[in-house]
Amino acid sequence: MSNITIEDYKRAIRAKYKIAIAEDVSGILSNPKPAEIRNFYFRIFEKGVGKIDTEIMEIFFETRESFPLKRAIENCNTGKLKPIISFLQGGNTENGPRIEMAAILVDFRPRPFRNFEDNKGISEENKTIEDLNGSEQFILEVEKAEEVEKAEEGEDQNGKQVLSKDNLVNTVPSGKSIRERFNNKVKLTIAGISIVFCLGFLISYYLYPKKQCMQWTGDHYEKVDCVQEVKSLVGFNSIKSFEEQQFELKKIEVCDTTTYLKNGQPIIWYGKINNKVDFFNIDGWNPINGKQLRPVTDHIFNKYKEDCQSKN
Repeated sequence: MSNITIEDYKRAIRAKYKIAIAEDVSGILSNPKPAEIRNFYFRIFEKGVGKIDTEIMEIFFETRESFPLKRAIENCNTGKLKPIISFLQGGNTENGPRIEMAAILVDFRPRPFRNFEDNKGISEENKTIEDLNGSEQFILEVEKAEEVEKAEEGEDQNGKQVLSKDNLVNTVPSGKSIRERFNNKVKLTIAGISIVFCLGFLISYYLYPKKQCMQWTGDHYEKVDCVQEVKSLVGFNSIKSFEEQQFELKKIEVCDTTTYLKNGQPIIWYGKINNKVDFFNIDGWNPINGKQLRPVTDHIFNKYKEDCQSKN
């Protein structure tokens, strides 16, 4: 049974993000903006992506036959990309597509998580412990040299007698033993965290599945569990990644007494499918066909409004 967890995968992606910042000549990744990240994904797509990356991007950007991936990226609401930026900068997410999109953005390999797990977590993150060990040894040597220098002077700053140089060298613990103790502590800590995470994940997965997606139910969205969609990584269905703004979208009834303008500006939006018009309370995307909703006009309102008396 593999000890590699999704938390290991997240840490590895964030470690690769720091490397990607240094390698990014455009400077976009060091201070990413949602619109810039959208363009970044578009360039990745234009250069060509593999089958699995394509499936992940199709799920995230919610493509369909009439709304191909290229167009979906171009028309993506930039607010949808903010959680990815937040995750890379240290925030947390349990949303599978977002995690995989972050991996694509920084070109972390191996991806997706199942490949990372199959490779037993071997990635550039593994360099972190080695680099930390090297830094610890360097600090130890600097501190040792400072103590030796004080010993040669015979006294410390308070005038107290200190050990001789020879005795001091013999009393300083070796860097090797410190590294060994440090490595053992790291291993024990990682093992403990992994066990706790696995137990917590199993309990939450089977007893309390998190509803991190949403589904249109006729006139509004409801939160639903999206684990199966993330695991399958195939095609598009009516289950979408949760978006706070889009979640507030509701279909509304409009009749001749409905107020549709405020200070000359529309406060109702509409979508049209097969010459049938549906009205909505906020701007966003039509939950049926994914097209951008449009602000209502006098012409549309007068043509498609209903008689309020006929509703009573």
